[in-house]
Amino acid sequence: MEIFKATNVTKDYAGHRALDGVSISTKEQSIFGLLGPNGAGKTTLIRIINQITAPDAGEVQLFGRKLKANDIQHIGYLPEERGLYKKMKVGEQALYLAQLKGLSKRDALKSLKYWFEKFEIQAWWNKKVEELSKGMQQKIQFIITVVHKPKLLIFDEPFSGFDPINANLLKNEILDLKNQGATIIFSTHNMASVEETCDHIALINQSKKILDGPIDEIKESYKQDIYEIETTVPHDVTSEFSRNGFQLIDYELKGLSQRVKFRLEKEMTSNDLLQMLMQKMEIRSFREVIPSMNEVFIQVVGQANPKKQTA
Repeated sequence: MEIFKATNVTKDYAGHRALDGVSISTKEQSIFGLLGPNGAGKTTLIRIINQITAPDAGEVQLFGRKLKANDIQHIGYLPEERGLYKKMKVGEQALYLAQLKGLSKRDALKSLKYWFEKFEIQAWWNKKVEELSKGMQQKIQFIITVVHKPKLLIFDEPFSGFDPINANLLKNEILDLKNQGATIIFSTHNMASVEETCDHIALINQSKKILDGPIDEIKESYKQDIYEIETTVPHDVTSEFSRNGFQLIDYELKGLSQRVKFRLEKEMTSNDLLQMLMQKMEIRSFREVIPSMNEVFIQVVGQANPKKQTA
């Protein structure tokens, strides 16, 4: 089932087209990565979903119907620019914002107690926000985002300001929310986080969607017949590859082993190559190199913006 769907969404600001016919959809209980360079249009789309602004053309649907004003209660939004009241006490503010999201005071206190205990931050309840570190404030903002158990969660750069330990803690909480049934739209520049969490991504560049699909399928589609092999040192593996016409991409000598990265000739299969090499040297490891999402991102955006690359 599709939880959220945008169809041909277009938005203009004072002569600037922020979104140009963008269509995306998110399936129930999945994590959708909304990617793109700065200024691509991601934040505009997020603002439209949250009804902060409206599209000039196109349609936005939630639960299979046109987005309505009261649907905001089914959405949890963690913006990149956090917005807590610095002089207000943490618990008082969290309770107030939870009630704004439709929870009764009793239910809000119960849910907040659960999250404060889970993050082991009960001692922060009566502290002012300004007394907390940036990372601590991030945790409070995260709790406020999820406290009302929304069906659709939108996280914009959720790991900003976190050290690696707390970033991993938050990542695990996001995955757990998915397992409990939440659908998540996840916007970040951290491609490692995208690979660890997202099921599906869309890449927006200069207001247009230029890539869309499941992560595994996208990475497979951008592989280039590149392999990496590790062998014992005594063999002159670089000469062996040169004699057989392979394109050598990288070579590393490390201790008693050597690692070679190369491109496979189109007329040869990986099994053919492995059989040939095993007759001449000891193979320690052999793998196909699948591009990372970071490499895919750089390649696709670079191809879409050739002038910027040469500028």
